[in-house]
Amino acid sequence: MTLTINTDRLLAELHHLARITDCPPTTDTSLPAPTQAVTRIVFTPRDLEARAWLKQLATDTGFTVREDAVGNTFLRWEGSDPTLGAVGTGSHTDAIPHAGMYDGTVGVLGGLEAMRSLKESGFKPRRSIETLMFTSEEPTRFGIGCLGSRLLGGVLDPDAADALPDRLSETEADAPKGLTLQQVRAQAGFTGSLASVKLASDYYDSWVELHIEQGPLLEREGIDLGIVTNIAAPASYRYTVEGFGGHAGALLMPDRRDALTAASELILAIERFTREANAQSAAAGQTGVDSVATVGKVDIFPGAVNSVPSRVQFMLDIRDTDVARRNNSMTRLRAEIDRVSRERGVKITEEVINSDEPAISAPKILDALVASAKAENASYRMMVSRAYHDSNFMARVAPMAMLFIPCRHGVSHRPDEYSTPEQIALGTRVLARTLAALAS
Repeated sequence: MTLTINTDRLLAELHHLARITDCPPTTDTSLPAPTQAVTRIVFTPRDLEARAWLKQLATDTGFTVREDAVGNTFLRWEGSDPTLGAVGTGSHTDAIPHAGMYDGTVGVLGGLEAMRSLKESGFKPRRSIETLMFTSEEPTRFGIGCLGSRLLGGVLDPDAADALPDRLSETEADAPKGLTLQQVRAQAGFTGSLASVKLASDYYDSWVELHIEQGPLLEREGIDLGIVTNIAAPASYRYTVEGFGGHAGALLMPDRRDALTAASELILAIERFTREANAQSAAAGQTGVDSVATVGKVDIFPGAVNSVPSRVQFMLDIRDTDVARRNNSMTRLRAEIDRVSRERGVKITEEVINSDEPAISAPKILDALVASAKAENASYRMMVSRAYHDSNFMARVAPMAMLFIPCRHGVSHRPDEYSTPEQIALGTRVLARTLAALAS
């Protein structure tokens, strides 16, 4: 099949979407061009503007549009046999504060471009093909990532989801306080029961997501494409350490129950346990670097230089391709929590935010991706996704795989995030060939 992607159209749309942002135009000349800082948080005016624009692109091409109760948006090209399970692709367009313009958006606009290019080439799909824009892949507003795909996959209780607090209302001075997802989505025009969002197990015959790698391996090795064999299992926790505060000069060292020093011990222990887990796996001849753990958020009360911290809250993100290895590190951490709590006289509580399973790619989709890469004379490597994506939860309802393109220096979630036009075009062509093969 001869297939041409309209690269100019795709790039123009990527740049147009990047300008729908709550960040001012980038003027930092130290950043390598082209780049744009993007803040586009779910259900804000900018997010709703981007949604309306995307839906217009789809209807202009003759595709139908459907939205569910949480705002997941389906752009559908009806196949000749609409009774068959569809072939799905897509990603997200929401962006964390001061992020880049390629994370998620390449998968959404690349999916739409793949559908348009196939249609313009005269291809007639037997199975319907859909590009899906997921709601709130980023956890910025409601504290949990992949909100829309968790509901689609049936791994998040609908009532618990509707009760999620709106964290934007906590940080924006002029925002209404105490809102929940149910109220925010209703204000954005998305009503109905979240129980209706879950997809039937036969809705999709197959699912494939195009995404930037968000890591350095493809660029470092000079390889065109990454074909994802599995997605690491993510988990996140919130810890609260409660001690005894007081005046930094008057509270003597023997009397202290410093919440921050206790939390510091735990943070260092997390790093140590994860490094040791990798070392033990490597010594046993297994993959030795797949376990990662990060404490990226620490809140200290009262937060004054001359006051002993009485309370600390920190967030842990821990991921692994091996759930047993991840769980072993958590078991060791809990033993350390008991020790620190006892020796330092502090109270430590744990709250589970999410604890998810890994996703394994389907052989039939991997085979289709490999064949498509070969048809484009593209180099590729089979690889693990250590970042998690909406595809992690789509795997609960459909056979799944992912396709990665390189990004400069492995940088993502920053304004200097970048993939070249050639890399984006190649990824989109391979995606289009794969969709055609799966839809035939």
